[in-house]
Amino acid sequence: MAQYGSEVYQNYDKPHQIEKKRLSGAKTISEAARETKVVREADVIVVGGGPGGIAAAVSAARAGAKTILIERYGHLGGMSTGGLVNIIPNLSSIYGEQLIGGFCQEVITRLASRGAACFPEKRYWGSDDPATVDKYLKANMMHFYIRKNQDKKYVVLYTAVIDPEVAKDELNTMVLESGAELLLQTWVTEPVMDGRTIKGVIVENKSGRQALLGKIVIDCSGDGDLLPGAGAETTDYMVPGSRIAQLGYVYWICGVDLDKYERFKDSEPDTFACVVEKITKLGGSPRFSKGLLDRHEGVVWIHRLIGSTCQTDAEEMTYIDVTTRKQSVKTWELLREYMPGFEKSFIMLSAPQLGTSGGRRIIGEYFLTAKDMDTDEPFEDTIAVFADNDRGDKSLQYPRTYVPYRALIPKGTEGLLVACRAFSADHDFSEFFNLIPHCMCFGQAAGAAAAIAVKTGVGVRDVNFAALKSELLRYGAILP
Repeated sequence: MAQYGSEVYQNYDKPHQIEKKRLSGAKTISEAARETKVVREADVIVVGGGPGGIAAAVSAARAGAKTILIERYGHLGGMSTGGLVNIIPNLSSIYGEQLIGGFCQEVITRLASRGAACFPEKRYWGSDDPATVDKYLKANMMHFYIRKNQDKKYVVLYTAVIDPEVAKDELNTMVLESGAELLLQTWVTEPVMDGRTIKGVIVENKSGRQALLGKIVIDCSGDGDLLPGAGAETTDYMVPGSRIAQLGYVYWICGVDLDKYERFKDSEPDTFACVVEKITKLGGSPRFSKGLLDRHEGVVWIHRLIGSTCQTDAEEMTYIDVTTRKQSVKTWELLREYMPGFEKSFIMLSAPQLGTSGGRRIIGEYFLTAKDMDTDEPFEDTIAVFADNDRGDKSLQYPRTYVPYRALIPKGTEGLLVACRAFSADHDFSEFFNLIPHCMCFGQAAGAAAAIAVKTGVGVRDVNFAALKSELLRYGAILP
């Protein structure tokens, strides 16, 4: 199992035993054959408007491909907005070197210009400046911002947080400015296949059942929703109790007098410990992070993680939604009753979608494993370089991890790319590198590759890598 460094939160939940109501037998029904109306034709169809999908759509459209982005919710951003997982971590190494740029950096820059993103100043990346380190420790953000360097001193990472509501608007703008078409409130249900080649997708929405045809399809659904129907070989193995074997329920509490809370915590530590113990015994979760966004004074973030090794099971997701919502309200009620500073607080916002961390992954043209983290050698077709910050001494030894283009190409299926956490990797590699900025890198590369494939009339496997690299560098990607 993946080994974390001491600064990384790793008290993850074990899977729960949930009674399933489904029929145990193999009963089936026959559905009538039907004609389905084709409502769009495009060069590139991107399925899913999360971090990978928006990057893929913008990248493909900017490279000249007629592109459509399909999203099941009424907004873009996926986990980074609707899931309230608004933290974009590990953009620099422990040594302060920025490794993720490109589309991800463009999003952060655009949001920062609107006062909707915050992050440490560049001069503090890799720095042990006491005031900056203390700021993130006091916010209970060590997991995302603080690591130990080679001298065993706490240093600061380049990690950003974004305002999810402003981001929803800005991401719409970026997609539409690129020339891509956007189709929201639409669920992709299955691929359209011609043998082993994907030709488009079937969707369901308020307009009914429809089809869209495309030359290249990019699965950015997060869960690899198209993979079973496309006949792609997959794996879904997750170690129980690992980070990726969790569903997340996030909510924000507003109206907290944090000065009062801090005075109580600092002046009466024994009493504070008793209050925390009492809230915990009564079924609450008193651990929270302070909101770091400007103009969000008095806002705290609670990230509740629930163990699950089957994150696409509707019954399990329903159970977790219901029970965790009840637990979140109970936590707030207990904080309001017993914790000084929470007397006038209220639940400001809860995520409309569960946070998913793992799930099915393709067996691709290259399958990334734990050994690919312990090397300084980039691939010839490297499309992303990631900061390896979470493995303690191993991260100091190997601060960069490389991902090849081949990890986005499923074996045995033509016309399909995968640019989300369903990329080709084993459990240990995914444990560290399937986060929001990583998916943006996958998406940027897949979108550019799809456009090149369409323009040059080749399959996704045969895309000229020099041309792909040039397109990625053109829009700010950081490559070897």
